[in-house]
Amino acid sequence: MTSTSSANRLKIGLSACFSHADPYRPLFTNKTLQYVEQTIAHWIMSAGAMVVMVPCPTGETALGDVTLSHYADWLDGVVMHGGADVWPGSYGEEPLKDAWLGDRIRDLYDLALVEAFEQAGKPIFGVCRGLQLINVAFGGTLYQDIETQHPGAQLHRDPVTYDQHFHEVEIVPNTRLARLYPGTNQVKVNSIHHQGIKQLAPGFDIEAWSYPDAVPEAIRRHPTHGHSYIAATQWHPEFRAHDGSILDARPILDDFLTACLRSKVQPLPGHSPFQIRDRASRLLKRALLRQR
Repeated sequence: MTSTSSANRLKIGLSACFSHADPYRPLFTNKTLQYVEQTIAHWIMSAGAMVVMVPCPTGETALGDVTLSHYADWLDGVVMHGGADVWPGSYGEEPLKDAWLGDRIRDLYDLALVEAFEQAGKPIFGVCRGLQLINVAFGGTLYQDIETQHPGAQLHRDPVTYDQHFHEVEIVPNTRLARLYPGTNQVKVNSIHHQGIKQLAPGFDIEAWSYPDAVPEAIRRHPTHGHSYIAATQWHPEFRAHDGSILDARPILDDFLTACLRSKVQPLPGHSPFQIRDRASRLLKRALLRQR
């Protein structure tokens, strides 16, 4: 994108993070906050794209008729943000610990957002939780806790070092990710998660595994599946190492934005990931109405 005109720039949606109503919070007391983390917004903007947070349009204060489908029709693609655990009930399991309950309301919002962009035939990219949510949306399952459920697992999350905690990943040969990084087999990435893919969603390929414990670290919908672009990484491509030693994330971003540009010029047919059109959106609205 060489033009500085806003009309010529891609408009990329960014899913919202939630801070639910809290009567003890000193600011915005007992109000629901929706927000984005600064680094990921700046990462997308670094390639010249404009970033728009996609707020949840339903809830106790909702007014008007704006829907997630309106955003999906208007925007050129969406990035699914990192954040809270995925509620195990979203993939048909009971939580093994209260600490792993996750955020069911955010799950419903994220599922509805994936649904809206999938139905519009627009590209979707997921980061960390975003990868896990995409996998669940299309029929996959998760480890509620990698250390507990995956024998021989290395440490995938260190709350002290946080985004400066790293491990190696192996890129699967002959995948799109391998073509983005020619001649590269093993790379270092950040690791800020304790949940991960257990069963891969049908129609998706694994493009990278953690080394040496083999947890899926990058996925992509199979190109012959006949649908729009969907890819995701378990690591945060927007975060950098202080010493600059981890994988350069620009090729990943450029690949996603190229897909968005291609979709803008030649839109693909939309599909519902849940068989019934707008099912996730209706479930979200029903859940939020019950909270009133």
